[in-house]
Amino acid sequence: MKQLFTLVSFLVFTGICLGQDTEKCNDQIFNDPFLEKLTGNWVVDGEIGSDKINYNFTASWELNHQFLLLDFADIATPPAYAAHVYIGYDCNSERYVAHWLDNFGGRFSETLGYGIQKGDSIEFRFEYPDGPFLNCFIYNRQSDTWHFHTTTKNSEGKWVVFGDMYLSRSTK
Repeated sequence: MKQLFTLVSFLVFTGICLGQDTEKCNDQIFNDPFLEKLTGNWVVDGEIGSDKINYNFTASWELNHQFLLLDFADIATPPAYAAHVYIGYDCNSERYVAHWLDNFGGRFSETLGYGIQKGDSIEFRFEYPDGPFLNCFIYNRQSDTWHFHTTTKNSEGKWVVFGDMYLSRSTK
C-alpha cells in the first residue's frame, strides 16, 4: 500500500511540476477550449491610432486542427488592411505562438509572437524590428465578446496604446 501511495504521489507531483497542458499537447489535435470561444464569424469595431476601424473577422481551425486561423479584413472594397493570423501552441516552451501575416509584407511577418494565457486573456508579445508590441486577447464570458488591446513602445521607450478592437458575434 505504501508503494502504491508513493507511486501515485510521484505521478501527481511530476504532473504538477512539469505543468504540461495535456489537453493542448496532444500530437493529433490542438484542443484549446479557451481559443475555441473565438471560433466563428465576428464584426470588429474600434480604433487603430486615431483611425476608426470596421473589420469582418472569422476564426477557424486549420492545418489538421493544429492552428486557429484568424482571418480579417476591413470592410472597404478592396480592403485597405487584411491579415491571416495562425495561432498554435508550443508544448516544449508551454506558450502560444502566433504567425501574423498581413498586407504590410514580409518585413513584419518574420517576427513571431509568443503568448501566455492568464485567466480569460492571452498576451502575445512581438519583438518587431522597430520595437516591442503587445497584443492582449481578452474574453468577456458574460457577453461572449472579445477585446484585442494593443500597445507598443514609442521612440522615448514608453508604452502607449496602439489600438483597441472589439469583437461581437456576427448575425450574418
